[in-house]
Amino acid sequence: MASSFAPTMLPDAAALWRSAIEDLSPHASPCRYLVPARWAPMREAAIDFCDRLGAEAHALGWTAAELFALHPEHGTLRIEVCGVMMITGNRAQAVEPSRVVFERGSAYRTKQGQVWGIPVWEFAKKGR
Repeated sequence: MASSFAPTMLPDAAALWRSAIEDLSPHASPCRYLVPARWAPMREAAIDFCDRLGAEAHALGWTAAELFALHPEHGTLRIEVCGVMMITGNRAQAVEPSRVVFERGSAYRTKQGQVWGIPVWEFAKKGR
């Protein structure tokens, strides 16, 4: 699905996030525990997030890991270290300083002592 926003219009970090996610195939999941049928909408929602909310997220201090991380060894099986966009596959409605809002619920980044995984594109490189 083509976006109406050019990645060059995004802040550098958001453009890098978008590019790295877009480079991952929608047909081949980067994680052996994540079936392609679930990965494709997750990837699309992440690209949509970068296009619509990436600049705002970056301005609010969100990091690639907080948004797009997977557990370095177990991928999506260990959701406690996954980034907020790598859990449900739903499109985000808004981004705030401490949470991303979805149609049904929110995902937070402010749990004390939170440890994040690695961005999905780094996880995919490990599997090659």
